[in-house]
Parts: sequence; structure tokens; C-alpha cells
Amino acid sequence: MKYNVDNKGYYGDFGGAYIPEMLYPNISELEKNYKKISSEPKFINEFNYLLKQYVGRPTPLYYAKRLSKKYKTKIYLKREDLCHTGAHKINNTIGQILLAEKLGKKRIIAETGAGQHGVATATVCALKGLKCIIYMGEIDIIRQSPNVARMKMLGAEVRPAKSGSKTLKDATNEAIRDWINNPTDTHYIIGSVVGPHPYPDMVARFQSVISKEIKKQLKIKEGTPFPDYLIACVGGGSNAAGTFYEYLDETKVKIIAVEAAGKGIETGKSAATSALGKEGIIHGSRTLLMQTEDGQITEPYSISAGLDYPGVGPMHANLFRTKRAEFISISDDEAMTAGLELSQLEGIIPAIETGHAFAIFQQKKFKPNDILVINLSGRGDKDLDTYIDYFKL
Repeated sequence: MKYNVDNKGYYGDFGGAYIPEMLYPNISELEKNYKKISSEPKFINEFNYLLKQYVGRPTPLYYAKRLSKKYKTKIYLKREDLCHTGAHKINNTIGQILLAEKLGKKRIIAETGAGQHGVATATVCALKGLKCIIYMGEIDIIRQSPNVARMKMLGAEVRPAKSGSKTLKDATNEAIRDWINNPTDTHYIIGSVVGPHPYPDMVARFQSVISKEIKKQLKIKEGTPFPDYLIACVGGGSNAAGTFYEYLDETKVKIIAVEAAGKGIETGKSAATSALGKEGIIHGSRTLLMQTEDGQITEPYSISAGLDYPGVGPMHANLFRTKRAEFISISDDEAMTAGLELSQLEGIIPAIETGHAFAIFQQKKFKPNDILVINLSGRGDKDLDTYIDYFKL
């Protein structure tokens, strides 16, 4: 079975490009050029140079000694929280900004939920001297205010999305509207493995540096490039796609995708797409998404601003349907508890999104010799207000 994208932009039943006519020129321009441009030696050299000298790659694969002792298994953390800007998002924005330059685009737009993708986009736009507009849900602007300040400091304009749930889905809608109105000079940097083809594939490729490094690092540390389990949190799913990418066809490596159950799967306040989703179309691709009986998109909820998306990227929808990945839903309370535990056992405060991945130990047991790699996708600075309110710190 093939778990990667086919020539038509599909992962099994999921993917494709369901887009307004106005966007066809942009999408076909991207599809025709992104593989060609990103495989040119000049592009590869600049991409690798910036990942090393600017982002700080390779990020460490850190053996979490105290966490491993507590859960009686071998736990390695892929330290994406140590990337410049504090999360994995920068890997993709570096790739896409180089692509936008080659395509002659002068204006960059992006959507953001937790703000990390917005910060990463604003960062590379400052690096390259390009105009930057970030769409962000009004609610997310309030709960992620440190990241909003960072974006503004980097020279970006932050535009609030005031419709719907005023979160990530709505910010994405606004960004797509902008792109339709400004098709020639604008490149839309999508931050996750969602959207019309070629975005899910393109973002996954730029993020695949994560799993390429894991293979090399694990070989040195454990004598094998293959862990028993790869674990990552999934909203749209770019950190997970990067973690899983090089291992998709290595079926001896088990994959666990952790999503946000919010207040509980049956409460109506959740973002657990695998449990609640049905096949449908959102933001230009066919995937699994939460919807009512008559096909209206359900408002998602999670305490983490980066996981409250009503769907999941088509790659992940396919991994779920084919049972290549096991999907586990984690509640707000479980994620917050796991975030505090990691902080106090390993001295690493994770983003709340990442806290969901660490909460699997509350639901699943592992063997003493199992090798686990968890993607520590982001650091918790941006979430301190939420942690403070939750734990009354």
C-alpha cells in the first residue's frame, strides 16, 4: 500500500484540489513549479544553509531519562522546540519563502491558530524583505497575545477573523478570500498539511527534514534508524507529517497520531476528527472533517489554539482509514497535566499542542525495550497565560 501522494494529488480517497475558478492559475502555477524549483541545486543549497545557520538544525534527539524511568520504556524527544521561533513551523516557511521568491511574489499572506506559523511566516518575510499579512481568529489573538506581539515586531500586519468561531478555520477562510482577490502578486504560505494539492505534499516535504534527522540520530544512539513508535500531535498535522514522512512505508514502525478531545469527544466541545469526522471538503481538499448531518462544518474546540481545526490533513485521513496510524484522542485536562509533568520531570515546558502527545502515557502502556520518538513540536512560552489560568500558578 502507498501512503504518499499520487500524481493527481490524492492520498487514497483524500486530497485533490477543490478550489474556486479564480485560484486555478495560482494552484496550477504552484503545482507545475514547486517540485522543479525545490529540486534545483541552488534552492536545495539555500534551504539547507538557512535550516542550519538560521533555524539551528539539526535539532537534538534527546533521551528523556526521568520520563523513561517513570513510564518504564525508552523515550526520545525530537526537540523541534529548539528551532528558531520555538517550533517546527519555520522549516516549512523557509521552504515556501524561497519558492515565493523564485515565483516572483512580493506579498505573502498566511493563516495562524496558535500563532507559531504566523511568527514563522513573519520571520522569513522580515529575512527576505517581503510584505506580510497574517490572518488570525479574534479569539486566538486574545489567547496567543505574545505571538501577536512578535508578529507585529517582525513587521507583519495581523488581521482578525471575526466570523464563525473566530479561530483557525475562520482565519483560513479569510486568507483564501484575500488570495482570490490578489492572485498575481501574492503567495499564500499555508502552515499545515491541509488545503488544495500541492500544499499537503509540499508542506510535508519541507517538514520531512524532521524524520530524516530522526533516522540518522537514532542509528547513532540505538544502532537502528527504526523506532518502535513515532508519536506526534495532530491538528492539521504538519509536525506529525514531518515526523512520519520517512517512515510511512516502514510498517514495522508504528505511528500514533494524537488529537484534541477538548472537553470530551461526546460533549460537542472537541476537535477529535478521527472519532467525529466524516468525509467532506474543507479549504480545498477532500478529507475527514467534523460536520452536521446536512454537511455544515461543526465548530471545533480545544484548549490549544493549534489543534482546534475541524478537519485533518488528507495524508492523516488516509493513515487513519488504512489503519497505518493509530489515532488517540486526548482531553484538555490530560494534555495540561502531561505538559506540567514534562516541565517538572525534564525541565522542558511544552506547547499545549505538544502536551497532547505526552498525554498518551495516561492511556497506553509500552514495553521496557520499546523505543519511542515523540515530536516535541513547540515550546510553551506562548501558552504561559493558559497554563497560569489552568493551574492557578
